[in-house]
Amino acid sequence: MTPTTRARRTWPLIALLTTLTLAADQGSKVWAIRTLTPGDPHPLVGDWLRLLLIRNSGAAFSLGSGQTWVLTLIAVVIGILVVWHARRIVSVSWAVAGGLVLGGLLGNLWDRLFRPPSFGQGHVVDFIDYGGWFIGNVADIAIVAAAALIALLSVLGITHDGSVPEDRDADPAAARPDGGPTTPTSPGATRA
Repeated sequence: MTPTTRARRTWPLIALLTTLTLAADQGSKVWAIRTLTPGDPHPLVGDWLRLLLIRNSGAAFSLGSGQTWVLTLIAVVIGILVVWHARRIVSVSWAVAGGLVLGGLLGNLWDRLFRPPSFGQGHVVDFIDYGGWFIGNVADIAIVAAAALIALLSVLGITHDGSVPEDRDADPAAARPDGGPTTPTSPGATRA
């Protein structure tokens, strides 16, 4: 089976997770808009976790407020790059990360494209307040989960095709039980 054939097997998983993440994000935002009143917090776990509806014109931590169209363009470019890279994903773990990040990205991009005040400059609906540190949404949770999974896979050395590359800097002496060289070091040397 070729890598391309194996990569095609991960596309349904990526598409499913992207769709589920996007649906959960947009569904929760519709619920938040219909249920919550802006500026009226609803404690879930004291002040540590509460529901507080806001409309965010910027990125995380409201950075880039007033530059919504730039954030929209950046999200489109990142989305295209994620889809392009996803064509090569064979690993199920990387497919999960790809589906989560793409679903989260599309969830917030949908807001920027189709929510008020105008096309491409819409404000993202945020409603999960984490102790006053920041307010996010389901798309943000998916993106953070994907980032954590990608970091873990990277630390473990697991590539997008599921393999773990050999350590190129390994000590060649460790390859032989006697610690000797694995190849002759001079033209007259012989192998043991």
